[in-house]
Amino acid sequence: MTTPKAECENLMNAAIPFAEQMLHKYGEFFPYGFALKTSGEIVSVAGDDGREQPSSNDVIRLLKDGFVKGKNSGEYKASALIYDVIVVLPSTGMKSDAIAVSLNHRENYSVTVFFPYQLSNGQLTFGDVFAQKGVADQ
Repeated sequence: MTTPKAECENLMNAAIPFAEQMLHKYGEFFPYGFALKTSGEIVSVAGDDGREQPSSNDVIRLLKDGFVKGKNSGEYKASALIYDVIVVLPSTGMKSDAIAVSLNHRENYSVTVFFPYQLSNGQLTFGDVFAQKGVADQ
């Protein structure tokens, strides 16, 4: 039997490549999500309110609402919300762009993992990954 942490890590590993692809191609990405269904299937999840250019915060809210609904209905065991942020690196105190992955599992596991990155001349390089306790979506 797998643990909530292991299930969330598998979900995160499935979700990250799309952010990398978008950063390589466009230098940015809209927030998006992945979910682990109770069947064990990993699915991608998008937030769309009909606007061509919704704000990232609006997309995040739509995704979180969908994740909570899926958890409450028993459809989802875990969710991963992926978005672009600027973080302060714990090792240096410097600011950096980062891919943030907010992971939530229905068994009270919640963590946000940050993948600091630099994008220069089409080259994407990652710094030291770090995590912090998450705030479960309600």
